[in-house]
Amino acid sequence: MLHKTEGIVLGTSPYNDIYSIAQVFTRDFGRVSYLLPRSRGKTAKIKTSLFFPLSVLHLEVEHLPLRDLHRLKEVERQFPLHDLCTNMTKMSLAFFLSEFLLRIFRESDHNEPSFDFVKNSVETLEAAEKGVASFHLAFLFGLTRFMGIYPNVEWREKNRFFDLMQGEFVMNMPIHGHYLNSSESDFLVLLQRMNYGNMHLFRLSRNNRNTILDYLLEYYRLHVYDFPPLKSVEILRMLS
Repeated sequence: MLHKTEGIVLGTSPYNDIYSIAQVFTRDFGRVSYLLPRSRGKTAKIKTSLFFPLSVLHLEVEHLPLRDLHRLKEVERQFPLHDLCTNMTKMSLAFFLSEFLLRIFRESDHNEPSFDFVKNSVETLEAAEKGVASFHLAFLFGLTRFMGIYPNVEWREKNRFFDLMQGEFVMNMPIHGHYLNSSESDFLVLLQRMNYGNMHLFRLSRNNRNTILDYLLEYYRLHVYDFPPLKSVEILRMLS
Protein backbone atom coordinates (compact mmCIF):
# COMPACT_ATOMS: atom_id res chain seq x y z
CA MET A 1 0.00 0.00 0.00
CA LEU A 2 1.29 3.48 -0.89
CA HIS A 3 1.49 6.21 1.75
CA LYS A 4 2.55 9.85 1.76
CA THR A 5 4.50 11.03 4.77
CA GLU A 6 7.40 13.18 5.90
CA GLY A 7 10.80 11.83 6.87
CA ILE A 8 14.09 12.92 8.43
CA VAL A 9 17.20 11.08 7.25
CA LEU A 10 19.18 9.41 10.03
CA GLY A 11 21.74 7.63 7.87
CA THR A 12 22.46 5.23 5.03
CA SER A 13 24.47 2.02 4.81
CA PRO A 14 25.44 -0.41 2.01
CA TYR A 15 23.14 -3.37 1.40
CA ASN A 16 24.09 -4.96 -1.94
CA ASP A 17 25.23 -3.93 -5.42
CA ILE A 18 21.82 -2.47 -6.25
CA TYR A 19 20.55 -0.94 -3.01
CA SER A 20 21.66 0.89 0.08
CA ILE A 21 19.50 1.03 3.19
CA ALA A 22 18.25 4.43 4.30
CA GLN A 23 17.22 4.85 7.92
CA VAL A 24 14.48 7.47 8.08
CA PHE A 25 12.49 8.82 11.02
CA THR A 26 8.99 9.34 9.62
CA ARG A 27 6.04 11.28 10.92
CA ASP A 28 3.57 8.40 10.51
CA PHE A 29 5.59 5.21 11.00
CA GLY A 30 8.47 6.09 13.31
CA ARG A 31 11.91 4.90 12.25
CA VAL A 32 11.80 2.89 9.03
CA SER A 33 14.40 1.11 6.87
CA TYR A 34 13.96 1.86 3.16
CA LEU A 35 15.66 0.37 0.13
CA LEU A 36 17.53 3.19 -1.61
CA PRO A 37 18.61 2.50 -5.23
CA ARG A 38 22.34 3.09 -5.67
CA SER A 39 22.05 4.30 -9.26
CA ARG A 40 23.44 7.77 -9.89
CA GLY A 41 23.25 10.38 -12.61
CA LYS A 42 20.42 12.08 -14.44
CA THR A 43 18.51 8.85 -15.02
CA ALA A 44 18.21 8.02 -11.31
CA LYS A 45 14.60 8.36 -10.20
CA ILE A 46 15.59 8.87 -6.57
CA LYS A 47 18.72 10.95 -5.98
CA THR A 48 21.02 9.58 -3.28
CA SER A 49 22.17 13.17 -2.65
CA LEU A 50 18.79 13.82 -1.01
CA PHE A 51 19.76 11.51 1.86
CA PHE A 52 22.30 13.70 3.64
CA PRO A 53 21.96 13.32 7.45
CA LEU A 54 19.02 15.32 8.86
CA SER A 55 17.55 16.08 5.42
CA VAL A 56 13.79 16.61 5.73
CA LEU A 57 11.88 14.94 2.90
CA HIS A 58 8.43 14.54 1.42
CA LEU A 59 8.01 10.80 0.82
CA GLU A 60 5.72 8.48 -1.07
CA VAL A 61 6.47 5.00 0.22
CA GLU A 62 5.26 1.45 -0.09
CA HIS A 63 4.74 -0.39 3.18
CA LEU A 64 3.91 -4.07 3.23
CA PRO A 65 3.12 -6.00 6.43
CA LEU A 66 5.73 -8.29 7.97
CA ARG A 67 8.58 -6.69 6.02
CA ASP A 68 11.72 -5.21 7.55
CA LEU A 69 12.66 -3.26 4.40
CA HIS A 70 10.22 -0.98 2.62
CA ARG A 71 10.32 0.81 -0.72
CA LEU A 72 10.62 4.44 -1.72
CA LYS A 73 8.47 5.55 -4.63
CA GLU A 74 8.87 9.34 -4.67
CA VAL A 75 11.25 11.57 -2.71
CA GLU A 76 11.37 15.36 -2.61
CA ARG A 77 13.41 17.67 -0.39
CA GLN A 78 11.25 19.93 1.79
CA PHE A 79 13.88 22.67 2.11
CA PRO A 80 17.55 22.90 1.14
CA LEU A 81 20.32 22.34 3.66
CA HIS A 82 23.11 24.62 2.55
CA ASP A 83 24.91 25.35 5.82
CA LEU A 84 24.57 21.80 7.14
CA CYS A 85 26.37 20.56 4.03
CA THR A 86 29.11 23.21 3.91
CA ASN A 87 29.71 24.63 7.42
CA MET A 88 32.07 22.24 9.24
CA THR A 89 30.60 22.94 12.69
CA LYS A 90 27.03 22.38 11.51
CA MET A 91 28.09 19.33 9.50
CA SER A 92 29.68 17.79 12.61
CA LEU A 93 26.48 18.47 14.53
CA ALA A 94 24.37 16.91 11.76
CA PHE A 95 26.39 13.69 11.81
CA PHE A 96 26.32 13.50 15.61
CA LEU A 97 22.60 14.23 15.95
CA SER A 98 21.63 11.80 13.18
CA GLU A 99 23.65 9.01 14.83
CA PHE A 100 22.17 9.90 18.22
CA LEU A 101 18.60 9.81 16.86
CA LEU A 102 19.26 6.54 15.06
CA ARG A 103 20.09 4.97 18.43
CA ILE A 104 17.27 6.69 20.32
CA PHE A 105 14.32 6.00 18.03
CA ARG A 106 13.24 2.39 17.60
CA GLU A 107 11.64 0.96 14.52
CA SER A 108 7.88 1.55 14.40
CA ASP A 109 8.03 4.12 17.23
CA HIS A 110 5.31 6.56 16.20
CA ASN A 111 5.83 9.89 17.95
CA GLU A 112 4.61 12.94 16.05
CA PRO A 113 5.60 15.47 18.76
CA SER A 114 9.17 14.12 18.61
CA PHE A 115 9.10 14.37 14.83
CA ASP A 116 7.97 18.00 14.97
CA PHE A 117 10.65 18.83 17.54
CA VAL A 118 13.40 17.30 15.41
CA LYS A 119 12.13 18.88 12.19
CA ASN A 120 11.92 22.33 13.78
CA SER A 121 15.38 21.81 15.27
CA VAL A 122 16.86 21.04 11.84
CA GLU A 123 15.35 24.22 10.41
CA THR A 124 16.71 26.20 13.37
CA LEU A 125 20.22 24.73 13.02
CA GLU A 126 20.30 25.48 9.29
CA ALA A 127 19.34 29.11 9.90
CA ALA A 128 21.37 29.73 13.08
CA GLU A 129 24.14 32.31 12.85
CA LYS A 130 25.53 32.25 16.39
CA GLY A 131 25.65 29.99 19.43
CA VAL A 132 25.83 26.90 17.23
CA ALA A 133 28.54 25.20 19.31
CA SER A 134 26.00 24.68 22.12
CA PHE A 135 23.14 23.60 19.85
CA HIS A 136 23.48 19.88 20.61
CA LEU A 137 23.18 20.52 24.36
CA ALA A 138 19.89 22.38 23.96
CA PHE A 139 18.70 19.68 21.57
CA LEU A 140 19.51 16.70 23.81
CA PHE A 141 17.97 18.32 26.86
CA GLY A 142 14.89 19.49 24.96
CA LEU A 143 14.28 16.04 23.47
CA THR A 144 13.92 14.49 26.95
CA ARG A 145 10.47 16.12 27.17
CA PHE A 146 9.26 14.18 24.14
CA MET A 147 10.91 10.92 25.20
CA GLY A 148 9.12 10.96 28.56
CA ILE A 149 12.37 11.20 30.53
CA TYR A 150 12.51 14.93 31.32
CA PRO A 151 14.42 15.32 34.60
CA ASN A 152 12.88 16.98 37.63
CA VAL A 153 15.37 19.78 38.20
CA GLU A 154 13.46 21.48 41.01
CA TRP A 155 16.21 22.22 43.52
CA ARG A 156 15.88 22.34 47.28
CA GLU A 157 18.66 23.43 49.58
CA LYS A 158 18.71 20.16 51.53
CA ASN A 159 18.92 18.03 48.34
CA ARG A 160 22.56 18.35 47.29
CA PHE A 161 22.85 15.48 44.81
CA PHE A 162 21.19 14.93 41.45
CA ASP A 163 20.40 11.24 40.98
CA LEU A 164 20.82 10.48 37.26
CA MET A 165 18.94 7.19 37.59
CA GLN A 166 15.94 8.72 39.35
CA GLY A 167 16.11 11.97 37.40
CA GLU A 168 15.74 14.22 40.44
CA PHE A 169 17.59 15.87 43.32
CA VAL A 170 18.03 13.79 46.48
CA MET A 171 19.27 14.49 49.99
CA ASN A 172 21.82 11.68 50.32
CA MET A 173 24.56 10.58 47.98
CA PRO A 174 23.25 7.61 45.90
CA ILE A 175 25.13 4.36 46.37
CA HIS A 176 25.03 3.44 42.67
CA GLY A 177 27.48 6.13 41.56
CA HIS A 178 25.33 7.69 38.81
CA TYR A 179 24.85 11.15 40.27
CA LEU A 180 26.02 14.76 40.11
CA ASN A 181 27.25 16.60 43.17
CA SER A 182 26.11 20.12 44.01
CA SER A 183 28.66 21.90 41.80
CA GLU A 184 28.19 19.50 38.88
CA SER A 185 24.42 19.84 39.04
CA ASP A 186 24.71 23.60 38.41
CA PHE A 187 24.85 22.64 34.73
CA LEU A 188 21.28 21.36 34.99
CA VAL A 189 20.02 24.78 35.96
CA LEU A 190 21.89 26.18 32.98
CA LEU A 191 20.36 23.63 30.60
CA GLN A 192 16.88 24.33 31.90
CA ARG A 193 17.34 27.98 30.93
CA MET A 194 18.99 27.34 27.57
CA ASN A 195 17.01 27.24 24.33
CA TYR A 196 17.69 27.85 20.65
CA GLY A 197 16.81 31.53 20.99
CA ASN A 198 19.26 32.31 23.79
CA MET A 199 21.98 29.64 23.45
CA HIS A 200 24.42 32.22 22.05
CA LEU A 201 24.29 34.06 25.39
CA PHE A 202 25.80 31.13 27.32
CA ARG A 203 29.58 31.53 27.23
CA LEU A 204 30.72 27.95 27.66
CA SER A 205 34.26 26.71 27.14
CA ARG A 206 34.93 23.60 25.10
CA ASN A 207 35.63 21.71 28.34
CA ASN A 208 32.32 22.90 29.83
CA ARG A 209 30.39 21.74 26.77
CA ASN A 210 32.10 18.37 26.74
CA THR A 211 31.40 17.88 30.45
CA ILE A 212 27.71 18.72 29.98
CA LEU A 213 27.56 16.43 26.94
CA ASP A 214 28.98 13.56 29.00
CA TYR A 215 26.31 14.10 31.68
CA LEU A 216 23.54 14.15 29.06
CA LEU A 217 24.75 11.02 27.30
CA GLU A 218 25.04 9.19 30.61
CA TYR A 219 21.48 10.25 31.44
CA TYR A 220 20.21 8.88 28.14
CA ARG A 221 22.21 5.70 28.59
CA LEU A 222 20.49 5.13 31.94
CA HIS A 223 16.99 5.82 30.62
CA VAL A 224 17.02 4.45 27.05
CA TYR A 225 17.36 0.69 26.61
CA ASP A 226 20.51 -0.51 24.86
CA PHE A 227 21.86 2.97 24.12
CA PRO A 228 25.42 2.42 22.81
CA PRO A 229 28.50 4.66 22.73
CA LEU A 230 28.38 7.04 19.75
CA LYS A 231 31.21 7.07 17.21
CA SER A 232 30.70 10.68 16.13
CA VAL A 233 30.98 12.16 19.62
CA GLU A 234 34.76 12.51 19.44
CA ILE A 235 34.52 14.81 16.42
CA LEU A 236 31.98 16.89 18.29
CA ARG A 237 34.36 17.32 21.21
CA MET A 238 36.71 19.30 18.99
CA LEU A 239 34.24 22.14 18.35
CA SER A 240 35.69 25.44 19.51
